Amino acid sequence: MEEHLSLRALTAWFVALPDTDAAAGLAARAARHATARLRHASGRPWLLGRWTPNALVVGKHGDTRVAVIGEHTVSAEEAARAAAAAAARSLTVVEQWSTRWDGSFHLVASGGGRVLARGGVVELRRVFRTDPDHPGAGRVSVVGDRADVLAELIGAGLDERRLALELLASGVPHPLAGAPMWQGVHAVPGGHDVTLDPEGRPRVTRRWTPPDPDIPLAEGATRLREALTAAVAARARGRDLMSCDLGGLDSTAVCCTAARSGTELVAYTAAIHDELGDDVYWAERTVRALGGIEHHVVPAQDTAMTFDGIDTLADLLDTPSILTVDRNRRMRIVELAAARGSTLHLTGLGGDELLAGTPARLHALIRTHPRTALRNLRGYAAKYQWSRRRVARQLLDRRPYRAWLDRVARELTEPPAPVDEPLLDWSVPPRMPPWATAEAVAAARELLRGLPAVEPRGKNHRDHGEHRELAAMDGISQWTRHIGQMAAPLGVTVAAPYYDDRVIEAGLAVRPRERIDPWRYKPLIVEAMRGVVPDVSRTRDTKANATFEEEAGLRHHRSRLLALCEESRLARLGLIDVRVLRDWCSRSLSAESESYLLHPTVACEVWLRSREATPPRPSGREPDRHPLPAP
Repeated sequence: MEEHLSLRALTAWFVALPDTDAAAGLAARAARHATARLRHASGRPWLLGRWTPNALVVGKHGDTRVAVIGEHTVSAEEAARAAAAAAARSLTVVEQWSTRWDGSFHLVASGGGRVLARGGVVELRRVFRTDPDHPGAGRVSVVGDRADVLAELIGAGLDERRLALELLASGVPHPLAGAPMWQGVHAVPGGHDVTLDPEGRPRVTRRWTPPDPDIPLAEGATRLREALTAAVAARARGRDLMSCDLGGLDSTAVCCTAARSGTELVAYTAAIHDELGDDVYWAERTVRALGGIEHHVVPAQDTAMTFDGIDTLADLLDTPSILTVDRNRRMRIVELAAARGSTLHLTGLGGDELLAGTPARLHALIRTHPRTALRNLRGYAAKYQWSRRRVARQLLDRRPYRAWLDRVARELTEPPAPVDEPLLDWSVPPRMPPWATAEAVAAARELLRGLPAVEPRGKNHRDHGEHRELAAMDGISQWTRHIGQMAAPLGVTVAAPYYDDRVIEAGLAVRPRERIDPWRYKPLIVEAMRGVVPDVSRTRDTKANATFEEEAGLRHHRSRLLALCEESRLARLGLIDVRVLRDWCSRSLSAESESYLLHPTVACEVWLRSREATPPRPSGREPDRHPLPAP
């Protein structure tokens, strides 16, 4: 892998350094590639990286500094007040201030020789740290927002076992999902802080737990509308123009909220090749009812199908992304928005997990509200054709999450769960693909079994639904983060308001028995958007899917899949049998039960190839260089 690929080529990254002379070597390495930098009160380097001036605000009080980086409306005065509160007590006090701030951002504080950093409650705003005992770390830990940047700073090698785990179809399970691909680099879980002490040693602590889900739907709808309005306003402030997706109900809610912000809005809808896709029909109804919105429909013939261009992609992502197979389809609208002059693009990603939720909530609801749970179970069983026997088996299964993980490790090479498997367990059990080698399977199994005491996501360690929703938010928010990394060279920020901390809390606080209903489509957002989304589209209960794009794309782009089999990097590492993979790529495959197995493998293969590239010059709207200010 190229030694300084990300440091040299990326347009956006930051690292936070501990307040100690022992970090001088790492600071010097980062400074060679940084265009912006800030100092601790001691005069030592604190924050280095590349960011646009309007993305970061810093407040100071005495020796304490508070920096907010991302999509927010925090002023320097507000940050200074937070710094004053932290100076009077401790750095953790800034958490109380940050809960009042709208948007999506990283928070980094320095004071008393310590550094605190945090991201979001899910995996959109991620924080990583280096292992101080890694040979290249200089006995200190460094924090940053990209794993590849930290890996390059400390000279970390690829963790081939971790890459083997990434081959799993249906996703890597919590808590290994999204873990860095390098030795000596670790992820700070969503909803946690990392603090560096005066010697540069890290300590990770939980700062967030989900709210108690006890708010009635009507009250919750009001709270969600207020949170979503504030989230969109945080992106609109100070902008003359922004763009947005206008597709399903979730993005329609974001678009209509943005239309009331006072900022000029350009909306985009992508037609799909499947004649049953109805996004364009509903989008045009919405635009006519709203009036005054510039709207563009991307014709189906101009929309890429799945697997398009996979043998030529060169995005610099810090982890493999399952989004790779749909990269060109997803990015088409962002590219058009950039050409139109937009520097911020709103998306509805995150709405499904928050607003539709998961039927797995019934696993706990059957104990507290049995009549409601049985009613809803009948609805889901009819909707998804679940068998009563399998539903009963999952409902009666009270084994802890650790036992489920052990079962996953044992059954890695078993056939995948059928498409009509009930969705009441901890998750869909992931499987290794048929082309994974015995060595890859053994490596994945070792990682799953080697976890120390592990708990499910959330605070109720028996609640399948809470875990499943948060784990899904973690996974899809990482895809959204990858879209942001793909869009950064275009000078476009991709904003996902449904992943803002305050929006997530507003949604999760609503009673699950009212938020999740097989008889009503996303009732929370339907109620929240009264008077915001036109009634002609607010009660839409359909959702387009891309099954046709997948199956047609496989046929149309088969040669690109086969090209990835040539000189496969995964095969060089001994992780796949390329002959078996080539045979699969040559067949007709069902999108629902077969071709999805290819997605993680394609993601890993493309990612490995991208890390070999000669670093391009940073493109897009690169920030000007800013010298280190005086402390």
